[in-house]
Amino acid sequence: MTLTRAGFLAGAGAAMIAATARAQTGGRMQQRRIPSSGEMLPVIGVGTWRTFDVGRRPEERAPLAEVLRLLFEAGDSVIDTSPMYGAAEGVVGDLLANAGTRDKAFIATKVWTSGRAAGVEQMTRSLQLLRTDRVELMQVHNLLDWRAHLPTLRAWKQEGRIRYLGITHYTDSAHDELEAVLRAERWDFVQLNYAADDRAVERRLLPLAAERGTAVIVNQPFGGGGLLRRLSSRPLPGWAGEIGCTSWAQLLLKFVLANPAVTCVVPGTSKPEHLRDNVQAGSGPLPDAAQLRRLVAEIGG
Repeated sequence: MTLTRAGFLAGAGAAMIAATARAQTGGRMQQRRIPSSGEMLPVIGVGTWRTFDVGRRPEERAPLAEVLRLLFEAGDSVIDTSPMYGAAEGVVGDLLANAGTRDKAFIATKVWTSGRAAGVEQMTRSLQLLRTDRVELMQVHNLLDWRAHLPTLRAWKQEGRIRYLGITHYTDSAHDELEAVLRAERWDFVQLNYAADDRAVERRLLPLAAERGTAVIVNQPFGGGGLLRRLSSRPLPGWAGEIGCTSWAQLLLKFVLANPAVTCVVPGTSKPEHLRDNVQAGSGPLPDAAQLRRLVAEIGG
């Protein structure tokens, strides 16, 4: 089945969304299946770009410890990080070790360097910083030298040092290359940019991921933050309450989750109050076809 937004609005996708909403109403965090394994994954996680790049002062780290505590309390587990994100890997590792919650986390990190040997060195360092001997997902960040890293990722998966392997990007300009790489090799995950005002992935990449059995992690669900800032001064549309939304953040996250090709979305935050808000989007009904159209019209997308 081809999973495009046009298909949703034509009716087939709308029926799927409605069925999902009926099955997953209530307060429990929704989960979606990782196609390559059948493992279920919570639909809301947390990104660490900029937000977890802090020093060692208690006043810097205490809010982040609370963010992770609330994430796990909500039934979530996905923490997305990278060597590119400054101190974030080490901060995540310290916070999980200090709280004794490593077993609750689905850690997704990345390799972001050129050359096989440099990749091995960087990934080994990531494990050290994360204070663990394995991670759930290792991704080739921004497709950088993916051919050199793929054999290592496959070997580490066989050895149990990673459970899943993936690729990432965050700009529309890379979508053609991302599509080619998805077609060339089998990947457990792809991470990409998707938001109510940034819907290019609906045309080819999300349908291709569904076709190839590749789980999808969405970054930049708030349009890189710009969309959420633009909407923050505007009242929510009256129909938002029909799907349990009390904030623009929840509405924008539910827009992304309305596409069944999406497995998980990882909005970044360093603020516990924002985490509390975000996780609410992981339960209750999703927008139907009419509501999706109204949201796109509302934001001028």
